[in-house]
Amino acid sequence: MGRAERSNSEIRVVLVGVGAIGREIARLLLKKRGVKIVGAVDSAPNKIGMDLGEAIGLKEKLGVTICGSISELNVRGDVAIHATTSFLEKAYPQIIELVERGFNVISTCEELSYPYIVSEELSKKIDKLAKKHNVAVLGTGINPGFLMDTLVITLTAACQEIKRIIVERVIDAAKRRLPFQLKIGAGLSPDEFREKIFRYEITGHVGLKQSIAIIADALNIKLDGIYEEPIEPIITEKEVKSAFVTVKPGFVSGLSQKAHGILDGEPFITLIFRAQIGAQKEYDSIFIDGEPQINERIEPCIHGDAGTAAIIVNSIPRVLCMKPGLKTMKDMQIPSAIMGEMRKPCKNRDA
Repeated sequence: MGRAERSNSEIRVVLVGVGAIGREIARLLLKKRGVKIVGAVDSAPNKIGMDLGEAIGLKEKLGVTICGSISELNVRGDVAIHATTSFLEKAYPQIIELVERGFNVISTCEELSYPYIVSEELSKKIDKLAKKHNVAVLGTGINPGFLMDTLVITLTAACQEIKRIIVERVIDAAKRRLPFQLKIGAGLSPDEFREKIFRYEITGHVGLKQSIAIIADALNIKLDGIYEEPIEPIITEKEVKSAFVTVKPGFVSGLSQKAHGILDGEPFITLIFRAQIGAQKEYDSIFIDGEPQINERIEPCIHGDAGTAAIIVNSIPRVLCMKPGLKTMKDMQIPSAIMGEMRKPCKNRDA
């Protein structure tokens, strides 16, 4: 389907990955006008062959059967929503296969939000192939993708000069799903936590480096480097619990991560991520030490799953209007909610 045709018909979407985030995205898409889910893929054996409506918890069927692989998709579409992994190396072959089949791609893969610092080679290959097939590829989400980078970039527009940027996100993990709580090590002893970190069985938040890199790129600043501090456990002094996990005193309720973008030997951009069961307060804060000084705080913090689904879905019309290639959020028109028709005519672009 040519790009010029898309403004005159429903946007046809395929879902690749029907896990927790994929299901959230699917349910949101069903509420929108001018968009239709035409295909779905998931490698989990218990989902293959299932109707998508059943897989996302609806009482009725949608007439979309979940395939076990991208190669089994027998539908044409405009955009593929890719939600399978946080890591570029694992996402790469799936992204390539989707691009070769003519899909624009919007992915929740955290490392794809700014993949150049992971692999310049893979990034160039994706960009080249996307241009060849006249499609755009974008990695985004609530974080990375918005709270700790795109929102920061937008706020810097009001600054005449900037001395330092500090961004902090604090989450009460008790309000999140079990996989997230396990991802931050909730309920482990400190020794178990450090062992799992060493073995990469706990990854914590992926994307701080990408967020720093995209901010620096937008500001046209060449950093000396990006430094991630070791992930630290948060030890609770009192018993805290969620619907899934009880954490006793002296055990791990979550984790703390910091990363710094270094300029002239000093931290210029600092990102702080804390997620724990029983956090006293939840917030997203952005402090820009500059002229003028900016101190923004969102309290409580924006919910990760709901926010990610919104960013992904609201990005669809804009991605379809982007020039072909591998893109980041700094390349996109200012993001916003899409409250009306999802179909949007594209201006000043090639068909």
